[in-house]
Amino acid sequence: MALCLGQVFSKDKTFRPKKRFEPGTQKFELYKKAQASLKSGLDLRKVVQLPEGESLNDWIAVHVVDFFNRINLIYGTMAEFCTERTCPIMSGGLRYEYRWQDGDDYKKPTKLPALKYMTLLMDWIESLINNEDIFPTRVGVPFPKNFQQVCKKVLSRLFRVFVHVYIHHFDSICSMGAEAHINTCYKHYYYFITEFNLIDNSELEPLVRASYVLLL
Repeated sequence: MALCLGQVFSKDKTFRPKKRFEPGTQKFELYKKAQASLKSGLDLRKVVQLPEGESLNDWIAVHVVDFFNRINLIYGTMAEFCTERTCPIMSGGLRYEYRWQDGDDYKKPTKLPALKYMTLLMDWIESLINNEDIFPTRVGVPFPKNFQQVCKKVLSRLFRVFVHVYIHHFDSICSMGAEAHINTCYKHYYYFITEFNLIDNSELEPLVRASYVLLL
C-alpha cells in the first residue's frame, strides 16, 4: 500500500529548507489558489491554466518555486540510493548524459556524479529564486525582461531530476511506496511546462515513453 507523503518523504532528507512566500503578498495568494486547486481533485490539465486576470509571470514564478520545493524533496529522499558508486555520471540511461555548467565555478560543461550535479543544481536554483532582481517579491517591482528565459532554464534542468530518478531509481521509488506521489508531481509539472511551452521538446525525449504511460 502506498504511504502518505509525510511518511515517504522525510523532511530530514531535504537538501535545504523550503522556499516560502510571504503571507499577504500576491504570490502567496496565487500559491494558495494553486494548492487549493491541486487538493480539490480537479483535472491537472485545468489546474495549471492561468487564472483569469492574473499575471503570467507571477503564475510561472509561483510554480517554479513550488516545483523546486517538491523536486528537491523527492531527490533529497532518493539521495541515499544515488552515490558516486551507483551513479558516477549524471545521466538518463545510456543515451543521455547531463554535464554541469554555471559560468562561474564550471565555465565549461563538466561531467559529474549525479549526486554532485544535483547538489549544484539545487544550490543554483535556490540562489536564483532568492535573488530579488530575478524573482521580485515586493509589490510593484517588475520582473526582469529575461525572466521567462531564466525560468525555462530552471525548469529544463529540474526535468533532468525526473529523468534520472525515473530511469535509475524507480525500483527504490516503488519499494518506498512513493511512485503514486512522484507520478502526480511529474504530471503536474509536465502539464504546466507544456501549457506554457516552457521546455523544448527535445529535452523531453528521455521520458517520452514514460510520459505517454503516466498521462493516460
